[in-house]
Amino acid sequence: MRIATLGPDGSNHALIAKRYLTQRADAGGDVCLYATFPEAFEALLAGRVDRVLQCTAHFSHADCVGRTMHRAFPVDTFVAGSRPLALLARTGVESPSRVGLQPATRYYTDLAAFAEQHDYPSIVAVEEALLAGEVEAGICAREALERHPGRLRLMEDLGPALDVWVLYGTQPLPGGHPLLLA
Repeated sequence: MRIATLGPDGSNHALIAKRYLTQRADAGGDVCLYATFPEAFEALLAGRVDRVLQCTAHFSHADCVGRTMHRAFPVDTFVAGSRPLALLARTGVESPSRVGLQPATRYYTDLAAFAEQHDYPSIVAVEEALLAGEVEAGICAREALERHPGRLRLMEDLGPALDVWVLYGTQPLPGGHPLLLA
């Protein structure tokens, strides 16, 4: 099974796709990472991948469902936790005013103290922006603290996000399938 999802490697989408293959794909498979979901769904419809995995909290979810109606169908769904998240700041910045975030994480904590909020496509991109000095704080994977000792500090531990995930294919589920509500 080839599953398309949102990259880059290290994103929560990549993590959950790998978990899915390990736990639910008897024959294993590959994760194919795309920069955007429209590209991933295009690959599905063109037959370059077998499935697309998308978190329903992702800002493009409703748009993708609408654009692919009658061509891409939900074939599996489940609940899974993300990497543990945290609000991190660069060491040496006492009162950060610019925070980076992936839009789905916007309400995971109170960001009222930040004068500016900057959107990034993934928590990996937020971490990169934080380290590059584009922002002074960001909602990232908590493990970034261990990857960059001395460069980042913990402002708030947020824990994992528990989300609903949907796997799409090009054939609808057959009538009577347990996921279908009659």
